[in-house]
Parts: sequence; C-alpha cells; structure tokens
Amino acid sequence: MTALAIQDLLDSQTVSIRDVVCDGKCRHKSAEECPSATYLVFPYRGVYMRHLGSNDAVAEANQVLFFNRTESYRISHPVQGGDACLSIAVREELLRELAPKQHLHDNPAVMFRRQRWQVDPRAQVLVALLRHSLLNRSIEMLEAETLTLTLIRRALGERASHATRATYGRQKLVDRAKLVLSSELSRRWTLGEIAAEVGVSPVYLTQAFAQVEGVPLYRYQLRLRLARALDLLGSYDDLSTLGMDLGFSSHSHFTAAFRQAYGRTPAQFQRSASLR
Repeated sequence: MTALAIQDLLDSQTVSIRDVVCDGKCRHKSAEECPSATYLVFPYRGVYMRHLGSNDAVAEANQVLFFNRTESYRISHPVQGGDACLSIAVREELLRELAPKQHLHDNPAVMFRRQRWQVDPRAQVLVALLRHSLLNRSIEMLEAETLTLTLIRRALGERASHATRATYGRQKLVDRAKLVLSSELSRRWTLGEIAAEVGVSPVYLTQAFAQVEGVPLYRYQLRLRLARALDLLGSYDDLSTLGMDLGFSSHSHFTAAFRQAYGRTPAQFQRSASLR
C-alpha cells in the first residue's frame, strides 16, 4: 500500500503549503480521491500519473498540476522511486485574481480547465527556494506568503503555459517518453534509445515532442535534472559529485547549465536558501 508523508510548512489566512512525499509502492491506480479545495501541486522529485476520467497527465518537475475542488482523480506510479510535491492552496478570491480568466471554468468556484501546465525554470527555482527556506525556518511568514504569490503568478502567466494542439496520440507518445527519461534521470540517453523504448523513429519523436511541449527533448531532460539538483542541494557538500550523480559530464557543465537556467550558481543557491 502506498504511504504518504505530509508536512505542513505554512498556514496563514492567505495561503497554506504542504510538503507531500509518496513512496510510490502502489503501481496500479489508486482509489478515487476528491480534494476539498483547489490545490496547485508542484512536483519536485520523481514522477507519477494523474488520471482524471479518461484524461491522463504525467506529473514531474516541469509541470504544475491543478487539483480542482470536488473533482475526483486517481494516482498511479508507473516508474519506481516515489515522488515528492509542494502542494499550495490559496484563498479562492485571491486565486481568481491571479489566474487568467481564459484558463478557468465559468463556475462560481475556481476550477482550472486544464489538468496541468508546463512551468519554466524560474518557477522551479521559486519552488525550491520556498520549500528549503520553510523547512529550515529561515524565512518570515510575510516573505513566504509574498514568495508564494510570486510563484503562482509566474506559474499561471502566459509565458509559462505552452498551449498545444497536439493530437491525443502524440500526447500519449510524449508522455511515454517522459516516463522513460524519469526512470533513469542520470542516464545519458541517446535519441535512438528513447525512440526504441517508445516505438517510433528518432525523427518522429523529436518532432512530436517539440510540438507537444514547445521545447526540444534534450532541453526537457536537462530541466528535469536541474530540478532534481534544486531538491538535492541541501544534501551535498561536494557539488562536483552532485553534478556527476545527475549525469552531467563535469562540474563546469553542471554549474553553467544551472546558472543559465536559474540565474545563479549551485553554490549561490545554497547560500540564498540558507543550505550552507
């Protein structure tokens, strides 16, 4: 049976934040769950599938998922290793103010039309900074609330969401490719190996992935690795080892990619999040 570890990180009149860690031992679909409020869920470690009726979504660190109030769903874990997410609930009138109207159902309650949106690296680093700072109690409530609203504004902004018109078949193909990448995050995959795993040609895979996600497959994998680095920076003293463990060819490669994505080096992030 799947086990959950839930830690309350912040609870104010404006927002509530929980750190949710799942061991992922149950591979089949869970029993139906139904949230009592609308949550924005930011995966930062591992991967899982969310099943909303006939609509499935891969949940990993390049996405934010919307768990609408009273909307039943199931969870499965096709890849071993479990997952961890930052789950955020915002007072409903504030969430309506933050969310673009075209992305909401025309209901009295705030409910998102889509199950997930892609987030950019700036949103990922805000997730990590917020989580680390709350865990080590190096942030005041006012700053944490402000940072949370900044994160949500960033995640819901037009620049962050990639609107796709991909067919159902292409979406399912891309989802399979994501699961392949997530199954061995540090592996230096070749395009041919990934294409063979999902059963299409390398040319078709690159075209389909770029159409559905709006970024090349290699860049998507890089973002997954860097998001994992944000999670692990508090556990490593030797950053060269961290980079090598995540599949980077060298410390300089890791540092350059991290700086390009997040605007700071891994060591600078450690200091800003009071991890060192």
